[in-house]
Amino acid sequence: MKRSELLRVEKYLRAKFANNAISLKEQKDESCEVLIGDEFIGVLFRDEEDGELSYAFHMAILEMDLDEADGLPV
Repeated sequence: MKRSELLRVEKYLRAKFANNAISLKEQKDESCEVLIGDEFIGVLFRDEEDGELSYAFHMAILEMDLDEADGLPV
């Protein structure tokens, strides 16, 4: 992914989730890591097919992460 493309998607994610701590870290393939601060939260994949471009965000939630969230206020 080009740097300009990463910045554009990063800006979108920050606005969508109202969180300016979101950042994207480019990988060697057509993906990048999605971080909040220093914490890895998922992977963003670039997909170009039939002339259409899209991005897919994949976030795995571990059961142990849910256990940590049980004590948080809703």
